[in-house]
Amino acid sequence: QVQLVESGGGLVQPGGSLRLSCAASGFPFRNYAMSWYRRAPGKERELVAGISSTGGRTNYAGSLKGRFTISRDNAKNTLYLQMNSLNPEDTGVYYCRAQSTIYDYWGQGTQVTVSS
Repeated sequence: QVQLVESGGGLVQPGGSLRLSCAASGFPFRNYAMSWYRRAPGKERELVAGISSTGGRTNYAGSLKGRFTISRDNAKNTLYLQMNSLNPEDTGVYYCRAQSTIYDYWGQGTQVTVSS
C-alpha cells in the first residue's frame, strides 16, 4: 500500500522556521522524483519545490528560492522541506508528491500557519 505521510507542520511566528518531512512507503522511493506543493487559503495548489530521484537536481518556485530547501534521504525513504524566514503568505496546506513515468502519488498534507 502506497503511503506518503507529511509531518512537521504547525503554527509559527513570522520570521520563524519549520522543517517538513514526508515519509514514503509501499513503492521504490529512490526511483521517484519528489516534490512539495502547497495550497494557500482560497488559492490553487502550487509547486513549491522539486527534487530528482537521486537528489542531484532541484528546482524551486521563483519566489521561494533562497528561503526553502528541498532534500531527500533515499536510505530513509523520506523527503524534507526546510522553510526559513516564513511569512504569513506561506500559510497553507503542504503536500508531498511522488512521480514516476507511470505513477503519481500524493500525501494528505500538513497544515502550516504563519501568524503572530
